[in-house]
Amino acid sequence: MTSRPKPPVVQPGVSSILVNPVQRGNPILSHIRHVAYQFAEIVPDFQVGSTTCVLFLSLKYHRLHPEYIHTRIEKLQSLYGLRILLLLCDVTEHQDYIRDLTRICLINHLTIMVAWTPEEAGVYLSTYKLFEHKPPDLIKERVDNDYTSILRATLTSVKSVNKTDVMTLRTNFGSFSNIVHATPEQLLDCPGFGNLKVRRLKEAVDMPFRPQRGSNDASTSTQALAADSLTVAGDSRSAHKGKEQESTSKRKPRDPSPEWPEWTEELEDIESEFEPTATKDPTAAATAD
Repeated sequence: MTSRPKPPVVQPGVSSILVNPVQRGNPILSHIRHVAYQFAEIVPDFQVGSTTCVLFLSLKYHRLHPEYIHTRIEKLQSLYGLRILLLLCDVTEHQDYIRDLTRICLINHLTIMVAWTPEEAGVYLSTYKLFEHKPPDLIKERVDNDYTSILRATLTSVKSVNKTDVMTLRTNFGSFSNIVHATPEQLLDCPGFGNLKVRRLKEAVDMPFRPQRGSNDASTSTQALAADSLTVAGDSRSAHKGKEQESTSKRKPRDPSPEWPEWTEELEDIESEFEPTATKDPTAAATAD
């Protein structure tokens, strides 16, 4: 039984990218910026964190050796928490290859990153290393802690409600509680609010966070709109059909088709010529003899 390879041991203070010696001469190494790299005996191609690794693959090479990526993934096993496939798209017809590699990554729990140039691939490696110890809040939307900012961020999450509408609601109602408990008629009195915007706002504040089992509250408005549209469509079809019937009733009746006796006689003569003649029974003829 083969022993499972151990994950590489990285010193906590190491701030450089570890590179597998097989990647020596790779052009993306010259495009790594703002961070150093060093060669080390590691299983993946690049190690950009203590639990993050990168496998590099060129589509031009993948077309010639499609089994290569499977061998590398098999050697990688489950050594790292975040496993990335850095794909360099250097061919023209790439749709089918990217689709197949995406399916392979989903099965083997890899994250695929597609780079179109070696410069872009180098930027990806540098960014992963630079953001190794950064909190996720760094890329999240920043919302101030004051009441106005929180109210603006909350109400603008409703579709078609913008910042101007938030200021209008606060001016007319004063607080979020008053906005939530306002009636549709009161909301319609606000400038910039129509039926569609009011309906979306009331659905957002009245819809339960957890839909109850067996209830159709979440789809009531949608079903009502669908029923209204079907009713209107049915009325329009009925009206159109009534107009067609009315125009048909007013139309002058068509004259009967003329009869052509001479052609009828000729057709009967032609049909009689092609009628099959009765075949004589040879047994009966022999009996008669």
